[in-house]
Amino acid sequence: MMITVAADGTADYIRIQEAIDSLAEERVEETVIYVRSGVYEEKLHITKPFIRLIGESAETTIVTNGDYAKKIFPNGEPYHTFHSYTALIGANDVTMERLTFENTAGKGEEVGQALAAYVDGDRVSFRDCRFIGHQDTLFTGPLPPKPRDRSTFGGPRDGIPPRTVRQYYERCYIRGDVDFIFGSATAVFLDCEIVSSGKGWVTAASTPEDVQYGYVFIGCKLTGEAPTESVGLGRPWRNYAKVAFVRCWLGPHVKKAGWDRWNERESVEALAFAEYGNMGPGADVGERVEWSKQLTEQEAKALDIDRILAGRDGWSPRAAWASGRRDG
Repeated sequence: MMITVAADGTADYIRIQEAIDSLAEERVEETVIYVRSGVYEEKLHITKPFIRLIGESAETTIVTNGDYAKKIFPNGEPYHTFHSYTALIGANDVTMERLTFENTAGKGEEVGQALAAYVDGDRVSFRDCRFIGHQDTLFTGPLPPKPRDRSTFGGPRDGIPPRTVRQYYERCYIRGDVDFIFGSATAVFLDCEIVSSGKGWVTAASTPEDVQYGYVFIGCKLTGEAPTESVGLGRPWRNYAKVAFVRCWLGPHVKKAGWDRWNERESVEALAFAEYGNMGPGADVGERVEWSKQLTEQEAKALDIDRILAGRDGWSPRAAWASGRRDG
């Protein structure tokens, strides 16, 4: 089944959310929603499974919103981080292709966190997509068990029991400055461009203690306009964070130390920040923090995409794409 969306009114629907809302809640077959070029000023909320959302081109098919953490609800409460998203993907078995998700609110020092995408589904894939923001551009759920500075996180997924979530990003463009890829998911980033627009940290993982893999970047390119040696590869949002950069190109904006601790109270031995075979001016490991790890060739080979994402159901997003199916 395919339905179409066009901002100029020449398709089945004018707005993407209208197309999503037209689908039945309980479905087992995939629906393709084809989105023609245009700027869609929407706040997407996707909680129905088996959706494949395809844009005409990531450069011309843009989903945009400008909510932010310091924004105030009518009752006087702030949005906080997790109400600020442009797109929420809370369902399993969702695929996105050739789309841009952007948050236009501005820099974090002015507006606080502002998510372009809140991705909280399992078996969710992105190919040739763009995520554009500043602080906290891309959140890969789920939320950690509890917040540190208040009683609740807030947002539409607060209170949902934590679960293991797997996500896949291929040939995507992700832009931000502070902690702009963050969260608890097991996620593979293959051949992506990771762009730092200012000083900050690329990742802030909160990998659960009992989950084997966190973020794995393979063959990615880290670029940007940030000053030389002003960007960390990551800092731990929780104490069992796991991040690996494998055969990536690291620009001169990457700090010589590579990683930051973020004043974590537990031992750095609980962290798993690793690198292997990286290139570029930021890849020199001679002055990396002593508690980060340089993987052996055998350990790097073990970071196989299918192995990382397989889980108990054998999910393989690349195989699903190759076969034209979503069940992998």
